[in-house]
Amino acid sequence: MALCAEVRKLPTGRTPADQLLDAATSVGANYRASSRARSRAEFVAKLGIVAEEIDESVYWLELMLRAGLGDPSVIGRLLPEAKELRAIFAASYRTARLGKKR
Repeated sequence: MALCAEVRKLPTGRTPADQLLDAATSVGANYRASSRARSRAEFVAKLGIVAEEIDESVYWLELMLRAGLGDPSVIGRLLPEAKELRAIFAASYRTARLGKKR
């Protein structure tokens, strides 16, 4: 959140900061919702949203880094973690989808 607050103050930073904040908080909210899913289909759907939103978060972090928005050392710490989470959630989504078809 501190990164988004910092980037938002820059002339061209408002949209990337707001988009990253929206995507990143959606990851947490939808992951939490997946644990309270009322059906297997709802669980899979929520995990799909989580996978999409973490991928979008990676995109916005990469964009900020390329555009020189925000502290590169902060983004450099967040980006690898976001990519790891993207891989984890993508694998979880694939597993859940395959399990659903059985």
